[in-house]
Amino acid sequence: MGLKNKYRDAEMISLNEEELLIVACDSCGGIGEKIGDAIKALPFIVGKYTARVSLMEVLSLGGKIISITANICSEPNPTGMEILKGIKSELKECNLEVPIVISTEKNIPTSMTALGTTVMGICKRSEVLLNRSSAKDFVYAIGVPKVGEEVAMDRGEIANMPVLLNLLKMKNVKEMIPVGSLGIQGELNKLLKANNLNIKYAKKIELNLEKTAGPCTVLLVISDGQLECHMDVPKNFIGELIEMP
Repeated sequence: MGLKNKYRDAEMISLNEEELLIVACDSCGGIGEKIGDAIKALPFIVGKYTARVSLMEVLSLGGKIISITANICSEPNPTGMEILKGIKSELKECNLEVPIVISTEKNIPTSMTALGTTVMGICKRSEVLLNRSSAKDFVYAIGVPKVGEEVAMDRGEIANMPVLLNLLKMKNVKEMIPVGSLGIQGELNKLLKANNLNIKYAKKIELNLEKTAGPCTVLLVISDGQLECHMDVPKNFIGELIEMP
């Protein structure tokens, strides 16, 4: 048995009475330098941001990363090699040295770039950042929703690993949800439903809450009181959690 989980893109599997295995995965297709790719981007960027999604999901739940897989649906070199460089770059941002299990396509020529990553981590049940939100907590969006070419052209507006790791050190951060294709509103709706809560929105929100945040370019943060910290990326107050009427 695992831990009850209604609104997170990760699975939590019981290892023993004290520990859980946290597993998250992500895929990316049609983004790269091949003829069939719809969006042109360096394979390095593909590897870096696809790994980031899975890593963020596990880390944001309090997991300690133990391994990552790279299912590269392209030739080992040059595409596979550059994708791996991107993955290793993201691991370096987390100060992680963990095994990378790798598979590449060695039999058939491919015309489109595709990658899948899976990240595994371990966490004590008592330390999992899940199901902790309650009325009167504050909700913030850290970063700006971006997708596709916007990500490759970003100049410091999207959430990244250093930001996530700093947030994990803050005592009043109760939960943290990486925001991807569902957008801020989509992830917030799942949180509210799972915890039987509502939200009193801020009077002015300078973000598109419905827009996809692509490869987790935003972190939705629930805090006990105001989030009193300097951010290297934009921080927007979304509202206050309240009891259902």
